[in-house]
Amino acid sequence: MVGPEVNVLASVALYLNAFIVGSVLMGFEMLGSRYLFPWFGSGIGTWAGLISMVLIALTIGYSVGGSIVDRWPTTRIAASAIVLAAAYLAVIPSTADDAMPWILNRFGDGPSGVLIASAALLLLPMSLLGMLSPIGIRLLVRTTAESGRIAGFVYGISTVGNVFGVLATTFYLIPTIGSRAITYLFSIILGVCAVMLFSIPSRATHAESDRGTVP
Repeated sequence: MVGPEVNVLASVALYLNAFIVGSVLMGFEMLGSRYLFPWFGSGIGTWAGLISMVLIALTIGYSVGGSIVDRWPTTRIAASAIVLAAAYLAVIPSTADDAMPWILNRFGDGPSGVLIASAALLLLPMSLLGMLSPIGIRLLVRTTAESGRIAGFVYGISTVGNVFGVLATTFYLIPTIGSRAITYLFSIILGVCAVMLFSIPSRATHAESDRGTVP
């Protein structure tokens, strides 16, 4: 039988990841502006493209994550998604200088170009990171009576992480170490998050249902 202490550790890891991933998610949205501005300007249209693409990505991530975790309720799904997002971020600094002008030359600096450039930067990694919240909620909920409280707590922690990521990236990281270094830093942080989730025993999130059964 899985001991209750393992379940507590799994819960802490999921809540901690909700905060950290939320911070990286919104931090990279702010950072995305640094990759777009030299090519598409810093006007409201560029910000509209970035914000819209993050919202689209989160919609995809929430939907896909919620569907997958119902079939395979394990933290390894979230960990795998975070690893892929980390790998994607890791290649952006070396490819953005070629990708952005290529998009600009073919699609222009209007809405189409901005949206395509925003999608190239954000759509895949933000969708992958968006999978964590529904997965975390599904694994943390034990009874329907607590589902609302836990869902609110997970999204609340994630939102606090969003705020922290925006402020820390904008007012400290960008002026201090620059866009490419921050992107690599975010990739490393996500890698650590994935290791944390991979380290959770596969049955740790099912301790409640295992109680009273023979292992």
